[in-house]
Amino acid sequence: MTTPEWAAVLATAAGCYLLKLAGLLVPERWLEGERTARVMTLLPVALLAALAAVQTFAVGGHLVVDARVAGVAVAVVALVLRAPFIVVVAAAALTAALLRAVT
Repeated sequence: MTTPEWAAVLATAAGCYLLKLAGLLVPERWLEGERTARVMTLLPVALLAALAAVQTFAVGGHLVVDARVAGVAVAVVALVLRAPFIVVVAAAALTAALLRAVT
């Protein structure tokens, strides 16, 4: 890695540390409200859903519908049917792989 890349890595690490420190320094009374508790409970779910959507439907800033969408759809069906997690992952991966092999 070159010097600018290491500088970027170190700056990112410092930023992550400072963000974590800022979270620890938030006064407790700011976190006691009912609305704040609800938001803090739902925020990780929303962020994970957004990440999954971006990883499923986006390639290089463009909207793409490909085998990943079918894999996620199969995973959703398996989850609705209460399949074990390993079955959900295997079914989604197998569906995406088969569609990629066919197309």
